[in-house]
Amino acid sequence: MLTYVLIGINVLVALGGFLSGASASGGGGLGSSALLVDGWVSRATIDQGEYWRLVTAGFLHAGMFHLLFNMFALYVLGGMLEPAIGRLRFGVIYFVSLLAGSFGALLLEPVAPTVGASGAIFGLMGAAVIVMRDRGVNPMESGIGLWIGINLLFTFAVPGISIGGHIGGLVGGVLAALAFTEAGRRARMPAALPIVLASAIGVAAILGSIAVSAA
Repeated sequence: MLTYVLIGINVLVALGGFLSGASASGGGGLGSSALLVDGWVSRATIDQGEYWRLVTAGFLHAGMFHLLFNMFALYVLGGMLEPAIGRLRFGVIYFVSLLAGSFGALLLEPVAPTVGASGAIFGLMGAAVIVMRDRGVNPMESGIGLWIGINLLFTFAVPGISIGGHIGGLVGGVLAALAFTEAGRRARMPAALPIVLASAIGVAAILGSIAVSAA
């Protein structure tokens, strides 16, 4: 499953960061790891043309708790979504959400760097709601609605959390899932069109990140 591959990459990158000086506790900032410095996302770095950071920041974490929470959520959501929609669509939604999360973080944070898979995780939560509703399942009865509500509460209540990253990822995941569910209903449309539409959301997030960083 792609879910396990993504978890493995996140864990390996995090361990590399911790071993090279990143803060494992997250309490003292991001630490002095060159891996984090070279991978985090900020307006200044994107304005310098370092666009890879829009992706790499989503595989870096500020402490062990940050990593464990996100990987547990990825394990649960991936185990539910990937078998339901397929590996390709799951992967597209994950990376579109990650890119949308980076855009949201840059939109609301003009100076400080941002790291974490949380944007992608929030996108998967939003996508799960869309997929459930498309299949006649009440998201509130499944518990996913409550889970999103609790996470949004923490997003706004706990200092240091990237509000823009979480909201951006959530919106990106919802839009990408809608591209699959809504376009997928139209029998006369090419089979590849939903993937193109969902991917276009990721491209829009990249362009938005570049524009807001240059402003």
